[in-house]
Amino acid sequence: MKDESIIIQKANGDHEKFDVNKLKASLLRSTATEHEADVIVAEILPQLHDGISTKKIYRKAFASLKKHNRISASRYSLKRAILELGPTGFPFERLISALLSDNGFKTEIGITLQGKCITHEVDVLAEKEGNTYPVECKFHSDPKSVSNVKVPLYINSRFIDIQKHWNTNSAKDTFLKQGWLVTNTRFSTDAIAYAKCVDLNLLSWNYPHENGLKHNIDRFALYPITVLTTLTKHEKKCIIENDTILTKELYAAPHLFDKIGISKIRKKRILNEIKRLCNL
Repeated sequence: MKDESIIIQKANGDHEKFDVNKLKASLLRSTATEHEADVIVAEILPQLHDGISTKKIYRKAFASLKKHNRISASRYSLKRAILELGPTGFPFERLISALLSDNGFKTEIGITLQGKCITHEVDVLAEKEGNTYPVECKFHSDPKSVSNVKVPLYINSRFIDIQKHWNTNSAKDTFLKQGWLVTNTRFSTDAIAYAKCVDLNLLSWNYPHENGLKHNIDRFALYPITVLTTLTKHEKKCIIENDTILTKELYAAPHLFDKIGISKIRKKRILNEIKRLCNL
């Protein structure tokens, strides 16, 4: 069967023609070489059939890429790896805080702020150059989840309440400038339109274009430990329970390997994967 005749099922249930160029492009974005991408595509094509889900195609591509280039496989798995940070949103908040810190912001996590009317729990508070930004993190463990317009409507109303109190409080030495809303999946078209209208800053997996969550994680090499191919699911869970979310944090805390019972040989392999993934 030729690839252009295969009909695949997307995560949202829609069907579309399989595009081999999209598959190859996703492999190249993970820093696989042109040759590796061509080999992997050649391995996968004979396994495809009408009605196959994009999830199954991803699994086949990941397994093949893992054989050829483990570091690229780690990057390729980033979206799934973030989904695996759950079930609570706290590890995701830690990830967002780290991204902001690497962008020059001073951050705090889990802050209660007084509004004009009521108090509000803020996931991340970021400050830079005299301006402060309350950041709301909407973590989803379902990749099909979409934040509709109700979410930025709610977040913006909270921001306005906090801003009215903050910017009239003489004890504050920064200006509460703008609300931010971050999700690991995506926003609806109306959500984006509303946010633009009220100047609410949005960040999702691929929004803004070329500056979304994936782009920034790759740029700063702030990968969650769930991307690592040398760790088991149980080991990842144990590491997260020890309040270590990022691969760079794990690299700086090798004592955790002993704590959760990882052998010296595997410890060396894991540290080597982190070193190569993050260019340490």
